[in-house]
Amino acid sequence: MRDLSLAGYRALAEFRCQIRRFLHFSEEQVRSLGLEPQQHQLLLTIKGLPPGTRATIGELASRLQLKHHSLVELVDRLESRRYVVRSTGKRDRRQVIVRLTASGSNVLRKLSLAHHEELEKAGPVLAQALRSLMKQTRVRNSQAA
Repeated sequence: MRDLSLAGYRALAEFRCQIRRFLHFSEEQVRSLGLEPQQHQLLLTIKGLPPGTRATIGELASRLQLKHHSLVELVDRLESRRYVVRSTGKRDRRQVIVRLTASGSNVLRKLSLAHHEELEKAGPVLAQALRSLMKQTRVRNSQAA
């Protein structure tokens, strides 16, 4: 059975620590605006879809790794706050398309600007932790070959 070196464990632990720090910052920012982290993630996912990708319930559930009914509940909560609206697909009336409202776009903009500012500070440390982890992965892979 293969194992990691102590340096490999340390690199992985540091990377996880840096990710967790950023996520903690994110969760605090999101909650300060009265949202839950998954709600923020849904708003961001809708806004950040690749060109040509429609914000269907199925697509959003897949991107967030949620079950269909869980995604529908998230949309319900955001719709009740008037951050998103639903409409039926033009080509396929069975599809439900989710769109941001002006309010949803505004709250997402505030959060995204705060996240970008935090990444300006925390990004270099996070990037260094990832580089160290990747170096350990390459060392482990070269030893296994």
